[in-house]
Amino acid sequence: MSGSDSAGDSFFADWVNVYPKSVKGKFRRLKWISLSILLGVYYLGPWLRWDRGDDAPGQALIVDLTSQKAYFFFIEIWAQEVYYFTGVLIIAAISLFFATALAGRVWCGYACPQTVWTDLFMWVERRIEGDRAARMRLDKAPMSFGKAIKKISKHVAWVFIAFATGGAWVFYFNDAPTLAVDILTANASFTIYAIVLSLTGSTYLMAGWAREAVCTYMCPYARFQGAMLDDDSLVVTYDETRGEARGAHKKGTSWEGRGDCIDCNACVAVCPTGIDIRDGLQLECIGCGLCADACNNIMDRVERPHGLIRYDTLRIMNAQAEGKDPKYHLVRPRTIVYTLILLIVCMIMLAALVLRTDTSVNLLRDRNPLFVTLADGSVRNGYTVKILNMKRENRTYHMRLAGVKGARMTVIGHAKTPVEEIRLNVRPDSVSTFRVFVYAAHSALAADSNEMRFVVTEEQSQRIMKHETTFRGPVK
Repeated sequence: MSGSDSAGDSFFADWVNVYPKSVKGKFRRLKWISLSILLGVYYLGPWLRWDRGDDAPGQALIVDLTSQKAYFFFIEIWAQEVYYFTGVLIIAAISLFFATALAGRVWCGYACPQTVWTDLFMWVERRIEGDRAARMRLDKAPMSFGKAIKKISKHVAWVFIAFATGGAWVFYFNDAPTLAVDILTANASFTIYAIVLSLTGSTYLMAGWAREAVCTYMCPYARFQGAMLDDDSLVVTYDETRGEARGAHKKGTSWEGRGDCIDCNACVAVCPTGIDIRDGLQLECIGCGLCADACNNIMDRVERPHGLIRYDTLRIMNAQAEGKDPKYHLVRPRTIVYTLILLIVCMIMLAALVLRTDTSVNLLRDRNPLFVTLADGSVRNGYTVKILNMKRENRTYHMRLAGVKGARMTVIGHAKTPVEEIRLNVRPDSVSTFRVFVYAAHSALAADSNEMRFVVTEEQSQRIMKHETTFRGPVK
């Protein structure tokens, strides 16, 4: 929605299409390498196999929603261990902050999914419609058969890539070979098709149409990245001292009294967000360095040294303008803090994985009713006991009571008459739930609330797990 002031001028600038030009150089090569690796990992990841034995997924990377577990090669994460995912998110966030402190929006320029898929879409666009000038002419030209064929071909290719993107995502939650056959033979569930189509649509929209608008207006990272930068952060910069005063230059004429920038706008033409880096660091800049490649290519032509546009720090640029020779400071307060946080979180995660137990017991006491007084005067309390067996083998547990004198228990489906101790079997890689009723004589209760313990011993390892609870009775 747009508005206008009293003079009739729009509050908002008209949308301007950006036509990034292709460029060659070291940063472009780095982007191709990053794109190839990241897309390769994403598309091929679900097809990696990992033998976990019978009755377990054979996929190396899978989040099995049916069994409520996530598998990452040899690591198996249960639903109740969601804190591991929290740890991973913390590590990812701090790593992003650390990367920003070191090199600005390098994540945005090389690894962000929006950048990666937009790069792929633009490569397809160039292959079909041509480079910058050809695309601009094509868009201005009236509709023709040739133009229609190019446009349709481009969008079909985009939809195919977007569909492969959505399809690859659902493979991480299902067995990839089986689901691929189900999708192609129309045997997959409605939910699967809905997810694939929604991801297809969002990828097509974001990477094909929105492009730089996502980085400029939709991504919150662009807004708060400035808080994570300092004078020693490497960012893409224009050396104003060396470049100004800019202007056209004829071959063979002297460079004395003028800057190295010939005002060719090559840096603007290759920018994926359409900005002019010579205006200084801007929130639209994603730190890809393509403007540096374009500028270096121009410097080769006019026989001037590289680096008019380069990765540098504000501190170094200012010092060089004063004739000094400063050094890059990698170790500084914020990088030290980020490093320490990363080390601490990684150590906690590693310790949690190494020390994690392969069995656990959870206990839930009945709240309604708190207790039942039986005909013989004894008191009964109800409990739900869950025993987790994370091993892929049957295990046996011995459960007994402590704390209330003479207390006995029955377990529905296992012991009909009250016993002091019971032997329970738990299937491999599963949680078994037991409904337990505990009985005690009223005379054995010291108060209306009495401390009691469930003691569970794993038969093979003899590991003992104790759970404190209360046994409730009438007020004495």
